[in-house]
Formats: sequence, structure tokens, C-alpha cells
Amino acid sequence: MDNHQQTREEFISANRSNIGLEIQKIRVKKGFSPAHLAEIMGISRATISKIENGKFAISVDYLAKFAWHLDFDVILSEKVNL
Repeated sequence: MDNHQQTREEFISANRSNIGLEIQKIRVKKGFSPAHLAEIMGISRATISKIENGKFAISVDYLAKFAWHLDFDVILSEKVNL
């Protein structure tokens, strides 16, 4: 679905969900439980859950904090329309 077929809110929600799922995949791959990650990040377990489920508007600061603790790079790229 391209941007012209979805509303701005749908686009934002879909991206929020995708980011959350990617964070969850990395967390699981690195062997962190949600509770342990929350503890070392200094945030609540509920916040981890909301972020991973796309229910929390993650800030750049939170994204950087996840990247630091889970050791991944945040890379922005332009969409490629084929």
C-alpha cells in the first residue's frame, strides 16, 4: 500500500508497529527478557511492552536508548519504488 492509499495516521501506526516488532526481534535474539531490558534501561516493563506492540509513540531518545542497550544501528533510508 503506498502513501496515497492510506491515511497519515495509518502510515504512522504501521511504522510504529514495525519498529516495535524489530526491537522485539533484536531483544529476543540478544537473549534479553522484557523485564531485564526494562531494568537495565531504567524504564517500566509496561513501556517495553507498549513499544514492542506499537502502542507507544517512541521518541528518538528511546530509540537511541534501545540501540545502545541492544547494540544495533538506527539507519534511515529512502523508499525505493520499483
